[in-house]
Amino acid sequence: MRLRYDKVRRVLITTDAVGGIWTYALDLARGLRLRGDNVLLASLGPAPSPAQYASAADADVELVNTGLDLDWTVEDQCSLERCASDLAARAVAWRADVVHLSSPAFAGAARFPMQVVGVAHSCVATWWMAMRNGPPPADFVWRIAAVAKGYAACNALVAPTVAFADATYKAYGISPIPLYNGRSHVLADRPMRDICILIAGRLWDEGKGAATLDMAATLLDLPILAIGPVIGPQGQTITFKKLHGVGTKSAADMGKTLIRTRIFVSAARYEPFGLAVLEAAQAGCALVLSDIATFRELWDGAAIFVSPGDAAGFAKTLSTLLNNCKEVERLSALARMRAERYDLESWIGATRELHDACLQRSGVSGAVA
Repeated sequence: MRLRYDKVRRVLITTDAVGGIWTYALDLARGLRLRGDNVLLASLGPAPSPAQYASAADADVELVNTGLDLDWTVEDQCSLERCASDLAARAVAWRADVVHLSSPAFAGAARFPMQVVGVAHSCVATWWMAMRNGPPPADFVWRIAAVAKGYAACNALVAPTVAFADATYKAYGISPIPLYNGRSHVLADRPMRDICILIAGRLWDEGKGAATLDMAATLLDLPILAIGPVIGPQGQTITFKKLHGVGTKSAADMGKTLIRTRIFVSAARYEPFGLAVLEAAQAGCALVLSDIATFRELWDGAAIFVSPGDAAGFAKTLSTLLNNCKEVERLSALARMRAERYDLESWIGATRELHDACLQRSGVSGAVA
């Protein structure tokens, strides 16, 4: 027997509109809503698009644009505390039982008088460890301290892979609970796969490795389709010589594109999970991935791995696959089978049980299940 929370939960989930956290948060909000929870989706950073408002409405989830900065874009500690206090006040006004916080630094910058579940999606300390050598710059130092304080203040802290939980412990001395993300499956009934190679994600983010694949495309003398934003929320930009950038796509259009794709490639040097890779695997794409710890954990035996930053290696691997249809089909089947491990229902259920555990530890009465 286990105890469960015996009231309808009121769960406030923070999100942003600029990357995979949007997909994560909307899937979670939809799943909790279908299980009877009241859910408020609170967006930070740039405003959601009309399509994102529409997708929240389709999920029967209330979406509020807070106008607050993301924790990693605030100018200083005072700005972080102002945003955190505002968010905490909104959670109190909405009578939240749980705040599911995708920006855990806020948990240490204001008092949240309810249970807080933080999600270590990414952070500046682990990004620096993956991308640079030597001590971080001054602007990173105070942000790292703020994240550490926020992580420690959460009633529970989750990471999307064991590898990223380990990296978080190395950076902060705090061990998150590893909990694999899930994603609803993309239906694919052996369509005509007329797109040879695709990459997707925050293309402007140096950690995603788009520059490596741009060089690989030049060596291949073959355009690679690139989906995602090329301008970041702080003005980060990237331009391509050979990648064929087509901007962002809605979730529905992305799914339609993936089922037409033969090979999905990611050259990321920093990737705590990689929802786009999971979506590609569910759609039956063969996977070519950078050889980093998170991808090995999730996809070893179901993908081809190339050293991160090795443009020539990616070009050679992609060229070989494009001339070997049987190998592409084999990898496609392996990717689809592996993707079944990371299903939406298991992830939603495990997250809801974590909310239960936090509420029980807080002393709220429960019922026997």
